Amino acid sequence: MIVYEVNLDVDVAVYVEYCAWLAEHMQAMLALPGFVSAEVLARRDPPPASGQRSLCTLYRLASSDDLDRYLREDAPRMRADGVARFGGQFSASRRILSPL
Repeated sequence: MIVYEVNLDVDVAVYVEYCAWLAEHMQAMLALPGFVSAEVLARRDPPPASGQRSLCTLYRLASSDDLDRYLREDAPRMRADGVARFGGQFSASRRILSPL
């Protein structure tokens, strides 16, 4: 099992709209090969910058091969959708976690 973590800082002005889009985006991610589950959490620490809200999405994938395939084949399209809709009104950072 691999965890693909995406940390998001979203402008308050688009937060509600972004969360609605994110719910749809997560369902699209779960339809991709290898994705097992997904959840979104509000990040409390460190606190978000003024005028922003922070989220953490956790995607669980069956294997690192599945994540590699996603990053190679689907990630550019999936990421571009959010940028096209929200431009500079959010930022994202990513981490990949695996069991010891």
